[in-house]
Amino acid sequence: MQARMKKPLTETVALQFIGPVMNMMKAIEALKSLGFVDLSESVPWREAFPEYEDKDLPVVCLRALRAKENLTQKQLAELIGIPQRHISEMENGKRPIGKEMAKRLGKALNVGYKVFL
Repeated sequence: MQARMKKPLTETVALQFIGPVMNMMKAIEALKSLGFVDLSESVPWREAFPEYEDKDLPVVCLRALRAKENLTQKQLAELIGIPQRHISEMENGKRPIGKEMAKRLGKALNVGYKVFL
């Protein structure tokens, strides 16, 4: 017997259209009024930041998310119950971020834990 799988909810959708060029701006403006965002001039992050390798991503995410939440290393460490030096070591790539630590960081920084893995 096959098990039912939960299908992840899709919160956003990407649209592509083909049509007359003269109506393109009108269509973009109409979609913006409905909450859509024009990504036609966006650049994939890997192209924008070629200096970062996959192994650097958890480190960069931790540092950036901590700054976004306006937390010091000490404050974040207190939130998740570890010494401040551990946060410093994680942000400098000297201490790995395991799954359990990623979950604690994710909860404290209001993000999904997988960004740290």
